[in-house]
Amino acid sequence: MDLIIKRTYYDDCTLGRLTYGDFQCFTLELPMLDNAQDISCIYPNGGFIGRKHFSPHNGDCIAIDNVQGRTNIQMHSANFTRQILGCIAVGDGIKFIDDDSIPDVTNSVNTLKRLLFVLPSTFNIVIK
Repeated sequence: MDLIIKRTYYDDCTLGRLTYGDFQCFTLELPMLDNAQDISCIYPNGGFIGRKHFSPHNGDCIAIDNVQGRTNIQMHSANFTRQILGCIAVGDGIKFIDDDSIPDVTNSVNTLKRLLFVLPSTFNIVIK
């Protein structure tokens, strides 16, 4: 089974809907800036390898491998675009939490825990 993210691009962020079997949540990424390291969402869309990973900075997370021209991409807990450097944040809703005009994701820590629980140790990621 593939983890699938269907995305919509905006000037200030990229929002998505993640599904893995019956599990569903939302994703938040940086805007599409030609796949530039640390400032862009993953681009172009395609297939990638995901694996459960422990990061000294982000704790339990998902490493996303084989992204052309990029390294150290993770799916981790975060609520705001300022907390992700080219990574993907997950949450159970999309809302404006802080005072800027950029959408945020909610309940990220618990959403990531639930996602990690249903995933095998390695899996395919399809970004559309």
